[in-house]
Amino acid sequence: MTLAQFGYFVAVADVRSFTRAAELAGVAQPTLSRQLKTLEDELGAPLVNRGTPVTLTPAGEAVLPLARRMLADADSARTAVAEIVGLRRGNLRVGATPSLCIGVLADVLRVFHEQHPEIHLRLTENGSQPLVRELLGGALDVALVIVPPGGLDPTLHLTPLLRERLSVASPRSGPAPARRGSMSIVELSRRPLVMVRQGYDLREVTLQAYREAGVTPRFAVQGGEMDAMLRLVETGTGVAVVPDLIFAGRPRLRRTVLTPPLYRTVAIARRADITPIQSAQAFTDTLLSFLDDVAAAGGLSADVQILHRR
Repeated sequence: MTLAQFGYFVAVADVRSFTRAAELAGVAQPTLSRQLKTLEDELGAPLVNRGTPVTLTPAGEAVLPLARRMLADADSARTAVAEIVGLRRGNLRVGATPSLCIGVLADVLRVFHEQHPEIHLRLTENGSQPLVRELLGGALDVALVIVPPGGLDPTLHLTPLLRERLSVASPRSGPAPARRGSMSIVELSRRPLVMVRQGYDLREVTLQAYREAGVTPRFAVQGGEMDAMLRLVETGTGVAVVPDLIFAGRPRLRRTVLTPPLYRTVAIARRADITPIQSAQAFTDTLLSFLDDVAAAGGLSADVQILHRR
């Protein structure tokens, strides 16, 4: 049994004529008659009396409301899919690291919501490693993550977005931490350090830089979230190593570059074994366009390099 066969049957029931029903359905009358006979054979009983005019059998009377319901449900299914494909409804689950939520994602989500107000957004904020696990487990559609030196899980599809420098944040109200506007990890090790909790890629990159320099950090506070860490820096508790995007819109923070420089690569990730949903692809396009526009307007630091353009 097919929806087309039920459609032919409903057309015959509506106009009580095989000729007229075939015209309405846009098929030849023999085709309609053959398909209706196939449906009757499948159901095990005739649905119409082939007279003039055509009338319905008791079986036809019983099947007609069911056929109308099936056709209506099929139309509803097509409409639902069309709305999702057309981004008129749907859901999108986005993940991002806290520093990216502060630095770029908030503006991108605002633009995406303005463009697609009927898409329901759910944001998960976490470190890259937990976000990757949620992607692989199907709990997220896309995530903005930090790419470690060894790369991420090969079952993920990555689009590198930008390469940004890590710098030292200190309170602008206090003295500059370095005379020439730059400092080494050795110099940084002499200052109290505010450090985010475990699970942040930023923590691992910073501690690895200390190890490579052969020095030990002097922790003032460690274990907080990104917002708490920045607030502690602003109040003078210590300094912190943060991505350059953090400094935009934070006039209470002073930026001091590290020498040699530390960099990190930001990418948008999704599972490679499934086709991305329409809203996820639209979000990626919005993100890339936003980065292009910000770069063209000179809104990015010279130490932030865009790696992918639309």
